[in-house]
Amino acid sequence: MDGLWAPIWLSLRLAGLTTIILLILGLPLAWWLATTRSRARPVIEAMTALPLVLPPTVLGFYLLILMSPQAPLGAAFLRLTGGTLTFSFAGLLVASVLYSLPFAVQPLQTAFAQIGPGPLEAARTLGASRFDAFRSVALPLARPGVITAAVLSFAHTLGEFGVVLMVGGNIPGRTRVISIEVFSAVETLDYARAHVLAGGLLVFSFIVLVAVYLRGPTRQRARLG
Repeated sequence: MDGLWAPIWLSLRLAGLTTIILLILGLPLAWWLATTRSRARPVIEAMTALPLVLPPTVLGFYLLILMSPQAPLGAAFLRLTGGTLTFSFAGLLVASVLYSLPFAVQPLQTAFAQIGPGPLEAARTLGASRFDAFRSVALPLARPGVITAAVLSFAHTLGEFGVVLMVGGNIPGRTRVISIEVFSAVETLDYARAHVLAGGLLVFSFIVLVAVYLRGPTRQRARLG
């Protein structure tokens, strides 16, 4: 079982950073989707939910092209850092944020939509700005959705395989996360190693789902539940 902690630590680091970024990006996006009357809303919702129905290898393939040194994004990253975005931890992070986006946005959007305009209008009549009303009223009321979004984002990122394999490859210590380590262990017939990692993911995923479903009424509203 030598080197067992390397993919575990890499996966935890990737899932943690992805969750933080998704909450930062997902909160304003989910708030806009829950409150806007723009005609562009269905298009943005569809783009946000696309990773739910798109095969991971398809998304990974286009991300691989987008991040290549020949593409504008990959070329800009190469000029700034001197390294390629593909087959790197940074590339895994970008891919993970995009792939897990709906797991953060949809629970948040549902939570914000359940609040309704009443509490926010009351806060505005008391002199609160829109940001103050969002921070002091909407966020506390949407706390169950925020927790659900964070838990689902973390768990989903932890179990990624297709996207991270396409974008990051299988580089030990750099891009070999738990799911890829399980795949590598099975390829080399190291079933003991595969059992430890796969069993750990199975137990963790089950506990996460039980925790989400135990949130009572929230489970009735969450689209991903």
